[in-house]
Amino acid sequence: MKISFQYVLGCVVAALTLLASDLLEAEEAALPAAGSAQVVWQILDYMAVDYAAAVDGGVVINAGEYEEMEEFAATARARIAELPETAARAALVEQAEALVAAVERKARPDEVATLARGLARALLEAYPVVMAPSSPPDLARARVLYAENCATCHGATGDADGPAAEGMDPPPIAFTDLERARERSVFGLYQAISQGLEGTAMASYQWMSQDDRWALAFYVGSMAFTGRDVEAGKQLWETRPDIRQTFASLEDVTSFAPASRGLALDDGEAVALTAFLRRHPEIVLPSPGGQLDRTRHILGEAARQYSRGDVRAARDLALSAYLDGFEPVEPQLSARDPHLMRQIESAMLELRGLISDRAPVPRVEAQIDRIRALLDQAEQTLASGEGGVWAGLVGAFTVLLREGLEALLIVVAMIAFLRKSKRADVLPYVHGGWIAALAAGGLTWAAATWLISIGGVGRELTEGIGALLAAVVLVSVGIWMHGKAQAGAWQQYIADRMSKALTRRSAWLLFLLAFVVVYREVFETILFFVALWSQGNGGAILAGAAGAIAALGLCAWALLVYSRRLPIEQFFRYSAILIAVLAVVLAGKGVAALQEAGWLAAAPLTWLPRVEIAGLFPTAQGLVVQCAVAIVLVLAFWYNGRMSARARASKALAENERQH
Repeated sequence: MKISFQYVLGCVVAALTLLASDLLEAEEAALPAAGSAQVVWQILDYMAVDYAAAVDGGVVINAGEYEEMEEFAATARARIAELPETAARAALVEQAEALVAAVERKARPDEVATLARGLARALLEAYPVVMAPSSPPDLARARVLYAENCATCHGATGDADGPAAEGMDPPPIAFTDLERARERSVFGLYQAISQGLEGTAMASYQWMSQDDRWALAFYVGSMAFTGRDVEAGKQLWETRPDIRQTFASLEDVTSFAPASRGLALDDGEAVALTAFLRRHPEIVLPSPGGQLDRTRHILGEAARQYSRGDVRAARDLALSAYLDGFEPVEPQLSARDPHLMRQIESAMLELRGLISDRAPVPRVEAQIDRIRALLDQAEQTLASGEGGVWAGLVGAFTVLLREGLEALLIVVAMIAFLRKSKRADVLPYVHGGWIAALAAGGLTWAAATWLISIGGVGRELTEGIGALLAAVVLVSVGIWMHGKAQAGAWQQYIADRMSKALTRRSAWLLFLLAFVVVYREVFETILFFVALWSQGNGGAILAGAAGAIAALGLCAWALLVYSRRLPIEQFFRYSAILIAVLAVVLAGKGVAALQEAGWLAAAPLTWLPRVEIAGLFPTAQGLVVQCAVAIVLVLAFWYNGRMSARARASKALAENERQH
């Protein structure tokens, strides 16, 4: 029986597919109702704005527009009737009937707009959707996205005079049209970007990330306003406490339009406030510079969405609270109070599990309150400043030693194997792999320090995919080495293979394995050091790193010396066991990282301890994958032993027959 690399890879991919299935099924089940409600909301928003172009004073002034309004009203009524049954659906259908009747009798534009907006608000209360981004939009990125994707039709400045606009029917929207901008909320623009506009050249931009679509909506929603409007809005914000109390979240900003104001504002003030909030949406968040405040805010939004029944939005926000809120301060907290850091991490994982399991609202809110209490402790710990130098030194030493040792064991095993096999000519590939990983790590340090901010999802995906890829390779290598550890197998291998040149493919596989296992650890270490360095105590951090490097060098020397003294059969056996253990560890770490990135569901196991050095995390999915990898290895080792015993028996029988 030959257990191939492709076979093992297939087993791991199948296991990951099964692990992800419950998450995907839950998301797909939530899509139909939310998607239909968003389409109806978009129709109603469009009617509220464009009905005035069809009817004036009870008279049709544009037959084509009026026919479209009749069609839209009928479509909204039909789609609402098809939504999943809820206690509110019957009332929504009645409101839709009233809107249809108003259009048929050619009611005044302000009456139709009021009916359409009222129905739209009631619709979102009954069938919640995500109405705001989890964090302030990146308007600088939005400017680039607009130039690349929108300017061709809408023009470089939003005047609808792009080179592709000529001949379009209907023509593209002019974002600089103030009258139209007064009617549109950022949420409405986001819906148009996400869903597209049927019957126009405006296609769906669903392929963009949610953050990019929100950023674009804020950007185009601010094009109609001037710098003077923004300054006037800033004055209002600073002098009107009632305004600051009204706009307490990003959702309050995205749902606001000057024409639908509910504050004591005149028309000019409503326009000015809109201009300011769309240019500076971060102003509504508490202490925008504080990561823990940001975490608390996102958790509050998650609780709000969950209480409204939007499980998917609540789960996304709970994930964002960890990745975008808490994780950036993990290194500093880990250096000062690692136990508290692990408590918060576990509590957030448990929160995501409760939301995915649709736990009762009071239970979810109680878990969020527990996390907030832990965040308060973390804030006090970080603000105290106690043990700063010592924490920097110990943190740098322990992290570099822990992460480096894992990669060191694999690389040293590869080097020792090649030396034992008298294939020193292939060593440059292994050395090239780990040296290239260190060089890539240096570039990552520079990029993370001066060029870009590496997001939470990117961090976890790099670590998770790297760990699983390395685990797959190590499973295959461990099984192979254990087979060669059986009596006589290594001599045959040396005779058959080592006298020949290794193929270029095999040599590059060694390079890739060395690169992946080292870069994964370097990547995680660098992100820790970048965060730690920003807190000061650079000398202590460098001293801790130097101590860890010295310890790792000593470990490498001791392992290489010891491996030279081992008989080759024992070397193969011990190396196979070591590699098998590391494969199980990396499999657990890979699953945990993908869970933290939101790519895999997480079912917490409160009775299971968290042992990071063993890759053991208290989730059912991680435990299942580690057990599956361990079972594959145990069965393969058992099979190798059985085949070796048969070979020995056959050899002994042949010897006896020859002697007789």
